[in-house]
Amino acid sequence: MPIAPRSMDSTRCAIRPAMRGWIALAAVLAGACASSPTAAPSVDARATPGADARPAVPPTVPEIHPGVLAGYLGRNLPDSLKLLPPPPAEGSAAFRNDQAVSRASQKLRDTPRYTLAASDADLAFPHVASVFSCALGVPVTQQQSPYLYQLLRRTLTDAALATYGAKNQYKRIRPFVHYKEGTCRPEDEAALRKDGSYPSGHTSIGWAWALILTELAPERADALLARGRSFGESRLVCNAHWQSDILEGRTTASSTVAALHANADFRADMASAATEIAQLRASGARPDVDCDAEATALAQRIDGVL
Repeated sequence: MPIAPRSMDSTRCAIRPAMRGWIALAAVLAGACASSPTAAPSVDARATPGADARPAVPPTVPEIHPGVLAGYLGRNLPDSLKLLPPPPAEGSAAFRNDQAVSRASQKLRDTPRYTLAASDADLAFPHVASVFSCALGVPVTQQQSPYLYQLLRRTLTDAALATYGAKNQYKRIRPFVHYKEGTCRPEDEAALRKDGSYPSGHTSIGWAWALILTELAPERADALLARGRSFGESRLVCNAHWQSDILEGRTTASSTVAALHANADFRADMASAATEIAQLRASGARPDVDCDAEATALAQRIDGVL
């Protein structure tokens, strides 16, 4: 998931364009640091007597690239280079484990799980907003849950950019390049070749969302966390990441979510999103995706791997 900054110095700002499709979209988050002055107008939940006191539609948030919203954290991103150990060195026992997991996960090619992995690889909105709909039990759309929808868009930016300290330092080669193979999305491969594998940006995004949604709907915690785990594991199935990339993507996500809780705008938007989820549930709204097909795909596993 290319989002390649020119540098990750203390300013962490500098957007340079890259590719096409989502990769043209997310890649160019490129070092993006929506600086603090460009953040959305603050509405602090602590000063709000009730969720319905906030506007029905969230304030407009600036884009750091067409279609990509500014995150909440601005310059205050976690530094994955400081957080994470170096990736496993080739020839090490840890790298041999990465290789074993990679080869085992490719047994799922041409299965429903592979099809789901290809769908998970597409981080473009509105498509990706529905990833957790089945686990959450309600639809997630800009029309029905505008605060939740925008919350996902903004936290995607933060969780993705937080991976770039380590990505840029280590420039790890991805498994499909190492084995001279392909991925579940050939159209992304040229961009992925230029983007470090460690840690996994997709995993950081998916695990951050799982943690956030679990806080919003704790009664659905098991399903949400399981879907967050499988979202990252889709990168193994797609031949786009090593297992250690996935594991440290979760670490990066956890640090990002911890940092987000210090942000008043994030806390206020969380309160509004929780209200939207409760209202959707009370109305009987159901996910607008095929949850049976998703369950069938996720039931396909490789023992000891996925």
